[in-house]
This record gives sequence, C-alpha cells and structure tokens, in this order.
Amino acid sequence: MVKSIGCHLSSARGFTAMAQAALQIGANTFQYFSRNPRGGKAREFIESDLKEFLKILEENKFSHIVSHAPYTMNLCSSNEHIRDYSQSIFAEDIQRLENVPGSYYNFHPGSHTGQGIDKGIIQITDALNNTLRSDQTTTVLLETMTGKGSEVGGKIEDLARIIKGVELKEKLGVCIDTCHIFDAGYDIVNNLEGVLEEIDKKIGISKVKAVHLNDSKNALGSKKDRHEQLGRGNIGLEALLKIVENNYLKNLVFILETPQESLEGYAQEIDMIKSRISL
Repeated sequence: MVKSIGCHLSSARGFTAMAQAALQIGANTFQYFSRNPRGGKAREFIESDLKEFLKILEENKFSHIVSHAPYTMNLCSSNEHIRDYSQSIFAEDIQRLENVPGSYYNFHPGSHTGQGIDKGIIQITDALNNTLRSDQTTTVLLETMTGKGSEVGGKIEDLARIIKGVELKEKLGVCIDTCHIFDAGYDIVNNLEGVLEEIDKKIGISKVKAVHLNDSKNALGSKKDRHEQLGRGNIGLEALLKIVENNYLKNLVFILETPQESLEGYAQEIDMIKSRISL
C-alpha cells in the first residue's frame, strides 16, 4: 500500500494555499520550489501563514513535504562565482527549512561544465560537507539525472560516490526520477528489480526516500529529460504502477511532475493511481 502521493505546486500564494490545494486534489504531500526555479531571493515566511500551514499538515496527516532547489544551483560549476552563489543558496535553504521540520530538500547534483566527473563529484561532496549540520531535521535528496551533457547523476555510481564522501550520511537520501533514470538508460520497464538491486548494491535501497513519478516523451537511454503524463509516454502506465506497488518503494513519497495545464490534471492522475492501487 503506497502511503504518500502528491504533485509539484506553486508557492506563489503561500504555504497554506499549497496545503489546501493538495487536499483538493486528494494529495497528502507535495513539492514546491524553495525559490524561483531560475534563481533569486527566497520567499519570506509569514508567521501566520506558516502556523496555519503546519496545523493543516498535522490535522491531515501529511507526509514529508519536498522542497526543490532552483535549477540554477550548481555546486560543481567550473565557474567559482556560480559555485559560491550556489553554496549560499544551499545553506540558506537548509536553514529556512527548519521552519517545516522533517522536510525533504531535493536537488539536481549539478553539471561539471567540462571539469570532468571526478572533479564535479569532489566539489558536490565538499559543498555537502560544508553545509549539512548534525542538528538539522531536513533530509537532503540527490536526484537521479539523465546524464545529458556534463550532468552529474546520470549513473547510480555517481550518487554512490557523492554519498561515500559525505560525513553526515544520515542526512542524505536519494530521489528516483522515473523519467530521468529511464532516459539515462536504466530499463525500469523490463528490469525494475534489476535496477533496484543495483541501487541497493551501490547505495543501499534504504537511502531512497522519494520518487518523482513521471512518464517520458523519449526512448530508453535517450538522455533527453522530457516528462510526459502518466501512461502517455515510453515508460507506460503499467510499468509506473509497478513502481508504485513495489515492496521497496511503496512507502516512499511519490511526487508527480507531469506536464499539466491545471491542478485538475494532477487530480485525475492521483485518482487513476488510487483506483488501481489500494492507498
């Protein structure tokens, strides 16, 4: 039985509005950007809004809420200014998330921009060691990527190497993005168990905390990263439902990042999953 499902919501109207929107579409978790996805200043917390938000989470037994780092955050850029700026964003976001205890903070590991994968991994690891604190309640999630260009995280061993170099490993987890990992060449349609076994061997399956549940517009191994609505892409609905039902994954946080014109689209996908699986 899967316990937690939601989608990506806009934080423009505040935290209480996001929680209310999640309830309207039958969700008990959600994801939001920690700040504008293209960078910029983080949205200020309003005490009354935060208080009401936390009350809704508790009363409705919400699962872990996921905050997604902006796309501009690149901890392994060859540009020192970009790395420093990214480090400051990272540190500020982790500090701010203590206002919502027990959150997940999901981020794309980054692109080494020509330095090479080894240098990129060292820089990401250093940034994590400089930022993570033993007293934080937030778990930081490394997202699986497609491996396009100089992207770090297109291989399971990339994430394994990052985690190995981090001192506070208990503060780290992994988010499997189904579109990304499929586009990276991992056949979750025909060999899901084999992929999960590789994750378990190299990282430990217990490190997987969340799943971005997305179909893919592109073929296996395409390294394209174009999400599609559930059942309308090359992964297919049946394979995605098997992921939701999998014994290793079913109790994780599932977040829909499928392209939708409105919240109704997410509501329909959540209803579809609930109609096929006992939530």
